[in-house]
Amino acid sequence: MKAIPLLALAAFLAGAAPAVAQETTVAIGYSGWTGFAPLTLAKEAGIFKKNGLDVTLKKIPQASRHLAIASGDIQCAATTVETWVVWNANGVATKQIFQLDKSYGADGMVVRNDIASIKDLKGKTVAASAPGTAPYFTLAWFLKKNGLSVKDVTVVNLEPGPAAQAFIAGQNDAAMTYEPYLSSVRAAPQAGKIVATTLDYPMIMDTFGCTPKFLEENPKAAKALADSYFEALDMIKAQEAKSYEIMGADVKQTGEQFGASAKFLRWQDREANAKFFAGDLQAFSAEAADLLLEIGIIKQKPDLATIIDNRFIK
Repeated sequence: MKAIPLLALAAFLAGAAPAVAQETTVAIGYSGWTGFAPLTLAKEAGIFKKNGLDVTLKKIPQASRHLAIASGDIQCAATTVETWVVWNANGVATKQIFQLDKSYGADGMVVRNDIASIKDLKGKTVAASAPGTAPYFTLAWFLKKNGLSVKDVTVVNLEPGPAAQAFIAGQNDAAMTYEPYLSSVRAAPQAGKIVATTLDYPMIMDTFGCTPKFLEENPKAAKALADSYFEALDMIKAQEAKSYEIMGADVKQTGEQFGASAKFLRWQDREANAKFFAGDLQAFSAEAADLLLEIGIIKQKPDLATIIDNRFIK
């Protein structure tokens, strides 16, 4: 038998071996907010991996999530619509590529039982995350709709979980929080009550976005991120109990507890995304930018058309 040269043999073996598709590595900044949980499901159920993605999920407080993007520690993030306005206005270039959820009572303000309405908060102390975050913006929105501003209250900066815990422990007159922490106040009526939620003021909408550099260099991966999210929603419909257990475990909830929190929001499927990106997103962003200017969070509006990229939801 004629000997096969080593180089030829190596080439033959390489050709015979099955091609292995290289996964695109992406780090995502998010939080334990119930609306973001399908990202956890996509990771834990292997949906991201199946779609060619090597995803790392990093819990980063919203107040510093943009710093992680600016440093290159993460390439993508989940946050509220108005936050993308803030980040871009402050020089952190990012684009929203799909909608995650809408809050239907999942974000709210809790007050002591002797406070009858939001108007009664003048001169009171309210716990909320730092300026530039969703809870702070929600506070500003709620106050404005009731003839007040953030200058009329004393804001103590606490993240949503600690804000709820401190409120239940008797600290502060009011607090801004969201699910699953809002339900802890529902379960402690002696501490206070929920005076308003996003059912009263529908203004919390979350989107997923990435840096322009990542989107330009990895358009297939960006599409895979959107597709994976929609596949996770399909899994929730098909295997609700299992999905709730996986998502609940990430925030130390049982599947039942997670399901109770999830009742206060709506995850947005591909059809809902198409409608949202066709005008609703732009209209809300414009109103949000006006309020952000008014309360001094931004000094000038970014070009809102440049912070949206709807290619990947189709």
